[in-house]
Amino acid sequence: MLREIPNVKQELGAGRRRWFESDNLDVIVWLGPSGAVDGFQLCYDLGRGAFAVTWRAGLGFAHDEIDEGDATPLKNESPVLRPAGAAPWREILTLFEARSGTLEDTLRALIRDNLRLEIARDAR
Repeated sequence: MLREIPNVKQELGAGRRRWFESDNLDVIVWLGPSGAVDGFQLCYDLGRGAFAVTWRAGLGFAHDEIDEGDATPLKNESPVLRPAGAAPWREILTLFEARSGTLEDTLRALIRDNLRLEIARDAR
């Protein structure tokens, strides 16, 4: 199950950020000044490496591979997102549903509903 990380570092000039983690899934949520969700990111590993789907209000989803930046022990760089093409939406939704029971109902529904909309769009 997802558990919230307390005292997450906040970005200056941005809204509030919340971070939840579990096995194979992290959920980051960005809140605007009014407290409404401006976006969220699901970082997941389904056994094929680390990926992220990022949703921003008014923009929709992006799917990226996470390059950890740790190619060599002599160099530790920041992780970078690289476009990854089509996302396995149904698998992501299944993983989210299995891990998200501890989220507030409204936040869980918002993320779940946006994933379901993307599955429906992808099916057309």
